Amino acid sequence: MRVFKFGGAAVKDAAGVRNVINVLKKLGHQDVFLVVSAMGKMTNAFEKLTKAYFYNSDQLSVHIDEVRAYHYKIVDGLFKEDKDEVLATIEDLFTKMTQFMIRNESRDYSFVYDQIVPYAELFSTTIVSAFLNKMGLENNWLDVRTCIKTNSDYRDAKVNWELTKQQITSHVNTEKLQITQGFLGSDTDQNTTTLGREGSDYTAAIFAYCLDAESVTIWKDVDGVLNSDPRHFEETTLLERISYTEAIELAFYGASVIHPKTLQPLQKSEIPLYVKSFSNLDKKGTVVSKGEAISPEVPCFIVKNDQILLSISSLDFSFIVERNISEIFNLIHEQKMKVNLIQNSAISFSVCLEDKYQNFDTLVSILAPQFKIDFHKGVSLHTIRHFSLISIEQIERNNKVLLKQLTQETVQIVIE
Repeated sequence: MRVFKFGGAAVKDAAGVRNVINVLKKLGHQDVFLVVSAMGKMTNAFEKLTKAYFYNSDQLSVHIDEVRAYHYKIVDGLFKEDKDEVLATIEDLFTKMTQFMIRNESRDYSFVYDQIVPYAELFSTTIVSAFLNKMGLENNWLDVRTCIKTNSDYRDAKVNWELTKQQITSHVNTEKLQITQGFLGSDTDQNTTTLGREGSDYTAAIFAYCLDAESVTIWKDVDGVLNSDPRHFEETTLLERISYTEAIELAFYGASVIHPKTLQPLQKSEIPLYVKSFSNLDKKGTVVSKGEAISPEVPCFIVKNDQILLSISSLDFSFIVERNISEIFNLIHEQKMKVNLIQNSAISFSVCLEDKYQNFDTLVSILAPQFKIDFHKGVSLHTIRHFSLISIEQIERNNKVLLKQLTQETVQIVIE
């Protein structure tokens, strides 16, 4: 099979859904496994809805009405008169979501998040599947939660590969077009779990690995993998070929086109990954496979905003040694913070952190009695793979540099 993944930008409106049909008709669909994300910015919308529910906001009904109206508008644009069945399915999903809100007693935000936000994916695939059938592309709608089995680390669940492969092998008919949700799984208690933001790419890779697929194609609103984000840089270059190893490096540092966990199962089975434009099928795009590291070899710029630069030093000017570093990393792990850069000297230790769960203040309160703490919030981390002196100067120009670290292939610069 070929695995196709369409993100939110590809299905943000009725025209986008129609374009998915165009792609499938042009490239063939009988041997395709389709992974579809939430429509447009609906994951963000459902996150706001979840917060309103969890914190008992009087805006909850407003958020529910907004997401309902958004999906109804797309249904109206696709189905005209013959829409009763798909609307009934959507309303049934809304009923299940509100029933959860009524009966839920958990005060674990991550658990609640994983029971509400996934409805965005369920709505999306319900609509796309129904429209595919309407247009003569008969398909099977598959609840991904019956296939991808995980532990119970809500919002960042780990895949049980052995059980997942068993489930996928028994549930997927490889002779028919399949459509399923990205980003989701379920634990042993049948509670919904999520694989982390942007986890739909990972979902595609999981199915590709378990089905021994021919390839994975991620359909984007860009021509392929670019050497820099066009939102931050005026000039960009298309990377035509990238090795698995190089792509993993780029993903590790935060390149947004490919999810960090996506590449490992593909590399294991040497399944090529294509990143292509859904609006221009004639463009070659990017292929990630075994072989040449990167072509063309140009500096690759990765920007991470809203970072925290944390510097820790001993109170008595004694050395920061392995035991201290181990303690610090254990605390960072407990607070679910992501480390994107590490630098240490004899008496200090600095890390650039991502505070996804807003636990930084708790971390500081624990560290402060033992260490001298200094931090800068709201900094930006710039990473350049295959850097040149010109590319470094481009980042440092007119910016205050707080920290810089170079290795043979990579430079990382924290700027205020």
